[in-house]
Amino acid sequence: MPLGHDMALEGTVVAVAADRGHHFSKPIQDRIALVEGYGVEGDAHAGALVRHRSLARRQPHLPNLRQVHLIPSELFATLSGAGFSVAAGELGENITTAGLDLERMPLGTLIELGPAAVVELTGLRTPCVLIDRFRAGLKRQVLSSAERGPPYKSGVLGVVRTGGTVVAGDAARVRLPLSSFRALPAL
Repeated sequence: MPLGHDMALEGTVVAVAADRGHHFSKPIQDRIALVEGYGVEGDAHAGALVRHRSLARRQPHLPNLRQVHLIPSELFATLSGAGFSVAAGELGENITTAGLDLERMPLGTLIELGPAAVVELTGLRTPCVLIDRFRAGLKRQVLSSAERGPPYKSGVLGVVRTGGTVVAGDAARVRLPLSSFRALPAL
């Protein structure tokens, strides 16, 4: 996937969220703590092994590639234009960013968050039936109709490479992989 020179490599954390329970939406928090190799402290999706409920039932010993869910806030404006009111945390993300085209980042991209935390991108979040239960017709809006670009517009998933605290207002800086630029797979 060739990357254009127009890709922003610095953005901002708009909001952070976590939930101990497996609910579709996550409540906004003042701060979240990212734990290396584990995920968001106190979040239902944290753990070294897969925590996604349907995957965990089928293959509980897989590594957890979904420790952290990031979503660009720009998606909310796009959805608003289609008649859907969605706010930070409501699509289940842990970190809402501004200024980064997350879904276009290549596999292995590192996102530095705040003064210390680093998340490595592992894949695109694939929207499931729950998104339509949240808002009827929303799934169709996050499926891309473009021939080029990511097939989904519902954020990205990653693993915590370096722990640290993340708060709204923190910088979100991109470090692209040095070698291959493979598109993020659907997870």
